[in-house]
Amino acid sequence: MGGAGAAAGPGFVCGDADLGAEFEAMIEPVRYPADGLTREQVIEIRRIKARVETERLPRGADPATHTKLGRGGLADVEWAVQLLQLRYAGRIPELRGTRTLDALTAARDAGLLDATDAAELAAGWTLAAEVRDALMLVRGRAGDQLPRHGVELAGVVRLLGREDQGEFLDEYLRTGRHSRTVVQRILESPL
Repeated sequence: MGGAGAAAGPGFVCGDADLGAEFEAMIEPVRYPADGLTREQVIEIRRIKARVETERLPRGADPATHTKLGRGGLADVEWAVQLLQLRYAGRIPELRGTRTLDALTAARDAGLLDATDAAELAAGWTLAAEVRDALMLVRGRAGDQLPRHGVELAGVVRLLGREDQGEFLDEYLRTGRHSRTVVQRILESPL
């Protein structure tokens, strides 16, 4: 799933527009199954997510402050949103799309998430994305791990318009915990 910067519209990038549209129409039932997912498919998605969490987090990474793969971060929210899309976008066309925050709004508007849960997920995703972008500027290269102290943390805090490193770190951890709680509720929701 694309992030906030993902372009809306066709999923193809070049070539014949009619062929691209034909391909999108062909894969629509796979992307957005009319009847949602079976119980077995949801269980398999849960299993795969658990495996990804244990195997993909880099050695030595702090799961509480890893923007991409950490608790309540980018991937967590995207897993939850994509599960909602797979389960319900076949019946709710507004859920179809590649922009995480737009899909969250659509899920809220469709009554799949209450406003508080949607806001918690949006806050977790947005803060993790902002920190990830700030890390890139501070380091001059891509990075996903928010440090808990030091000059890089100070740079991120300053770039994000905050003043106190400790308060910011507490905010990041709290936001991630709240986001993760909602993610888990979505993943564990009754089949």
